[in-house]
Amino acid sequence: MINLNTRDKIIIISSAAVIFFAGGIFFNKLYQTPFKSQKIYKEALADYKSGDFSNAYYLFSRISMFSDLKPAAIYRQAEAAKAIGDNESAVKKYRLLFNTYAQNPLSPRAKYLAAQLLIDSNPKLARKYFEQIMQDNPDTDYAIAAEYYCGLILMNEFTKNGNAIFPLSKKQDVEDYFRHYLKKAPEGRLAVNVIDNWLTLDKNISSDDYLLMANSLYKFGEYPRVKELLDKTNPVESWVLKAKNLNVMGHQTEALNVLEQGLTENTSYVSEDDVIDAVNLYFQLSSSPKLQLAKSLGIKVQGKGHDYIASLRCKYSDGYDKIQCYKELYLAYPTGKYADKALSEIFMGAVRSDDDINAKKIGQDYLNKFRDKEDAPMVMFWLGKLAEKTRDYSEYMSIYKNVITSFPDNYYAYRAYLRLNHFESPIITDFINPKPVEYPYQNQNKIIKKLAELEDYEVLNEIAGYDEFIKSWLLYKQGDFSHSMLVARNAMDKLESKPDKYDLRWRLVYPVHYYDDIKKYADMTGNNPPLMLSIAREESYFNPDASSYVGAKGLMQIMPATAAEIANKKNLGYYDLMNASSNIKLGNYYYAYIKSLLSGMDVSAIASYNGGIGSVTRWKKSLNYDDTDSFVEQIPYEETQNYVKKVFRSYWNYIRIYNGNK
Repeated sequence: MINLNTRDKIIIISSAAVIFFAGGIFFNKLYQTPFKSQKIYKEALADYKSGDFSNAYYLFSRISMFSDLKPAAIYRQAEAAKAIGDNESAVKKYRLLFNTYAQNPLSPRAKYLAAQLLIDSNPKLARKYFEQIMQDNPDTDYAIAAEYYCGLILMNEFTKNGNAIFPLSKKQDVEDYFRHYLKKAPEGRLAVNVIDNWLTLDKNISSDDYLLMANSLYKFGEYPRVKELLDKTNPVESWVLKAKNLNVMGHQTEALNVLEQGLTENTSYVSEDDVIDAVNLYFQLSSSPKLQLAKSLGIKVQGKGHDYIASLRCKYSDGYDKIQCYKELYLAYPTGKYADKALSEIFMGAVRSDDDINAKKIGQDYLNKFRDKEDAPMVMFWLGKLAEKTRDYSEYMSIYKNVITSFPDNYYAYRAYLRLNHFESPIITDFINPKPVEYPYQNQNKIIKKLAELEDYEVLNEIAGYDEFIKSWLLYKQGDFSHSMLVARNAMDKLESKPDKYDLRWRLVYPVHYYDDIKKYADMTGNNPPLMLSIAREESYFNPDASSYVGAKGLMQIMPATAAEIANKKNLGYYDLMNASSNIKLGNYYYAYIKSLLSGMDVSAIASYNGGIGSVTRWKKSLNYDDTDSFVEQIPYEETQNYVKKVFRSYWNYIRIYNGNK
């Protein structure tokens, strides 16, 4: 047994106390409860947003290294240091982040920002970082931007020293960097800088590269510079861009001449997309009838774009000629880009002519070949209507249910629901239960959810901005409702399989902005509130400042003359079309007015809201239709037909998402 004297005991006890005290400090430094980490982060972020970067830097440093918020905190420290001009500290923090947390989504951005700060002070290290980004993260925007900076650093290496010899091989390397950037990002933030630097190179530039630069400058609206560069290109390769540039500069006659010659002689030197652009501009500028233009171009243009021109000839044909044209197009290009559209038109032609047996065969053939194409829900729905004609109850019930299951958010799912439930009216209900937009994912990465709760939208965008629904939500949180909705809509359209109606992503696609005012004035005028909400969505994407090229204003896109007329008729007094509430009020009174002139028929009123009441009245007299579906499919104005389908698609989705209908 060991006997300890008093002195030894004191030493041991003292040492233990020191170790315990130091361990406590060390433990407290390393470990924090998640609640405490989030509290510190929130305080630091508040200081950062208010401009107190020094205190923000300190508070972010207090986040424990064991916290999952630590990478974001280090990134914020670097940003705070940069904000106060301490680039050295910023680089250190960026380096700590990408070295310690190499797999973190913030790592590529940290390396990119560090490299930017090092361009002047340590260009060799900056280039090393940029090249690492290009190698390790090739599919990111950072890698594209790194191409420019690598070219710039290499260029500066020789041009900043006036006595240095700039080898031709190095100039070619610079060109390669710049060329890669413009090919990948012609509309990129650095594109004009790329071009400005490239043009200073003491080296012959090829015609193709001048055209590459001109194409980029055109996208930035620098039309005089585009003209200068195009003069240095091969005309047989640059004629499409030359025509487009002449058009925007106001030289329409000259542009038309360039298009005429190019489409006749030089389509083989440009891409198919260029040919299609040229054809569309030719149609826009020419005063000749569209069908005549299509026939004329069909003779002149062979090879690239010929099937597109053939599809335009069909589009602008009428009656029997239209269907015959689509048959010829389908036979000539059975696997081409426009084959699905041709076959759906042939199918609808058979439906309209009551050729039911052939219509069924053609419809089934379409669904076998083109189940994932745009017209598939339409074809499936009309197959259901054909089954109804023969009273095949089980078949049409099955088809309509399949439309709703396969294309739940589509206009034809709405029409199928009406047929299944024997609705005579297009209005299913006037009730929805509005709910706010929420973060779009219930089960999500914990750190992403934390950053969302902490409202650190900038870092969240860097970590998860690749997800279009999160991007939409971030735009929504910043008050950009229109852009938010469009991003979510496009993201939802890309999904092959749609989520169920309770999925929070739907609220981003179909938000209920301004619904209190919409319901108030809809109730006041006898309109259907969800339908009025749908009009506002389709007219302006909920942008109260929207103004169309023809002069329509505000949320519900009302023409000033129409507003004045309605305000006078209804004694509404003062109004302001750019005020959301006032615009909604006028829009409801206007809709109620045109609906009253059309026997209270909502489909006709929606068509009139877009195409004009005179046009709708004329169509109702001239078209041969036996029900609403047949009428809508035959509306002669493509824009108006699509508008009717869009509004009722929105109506369907609002009641589906916020009411419970399927």
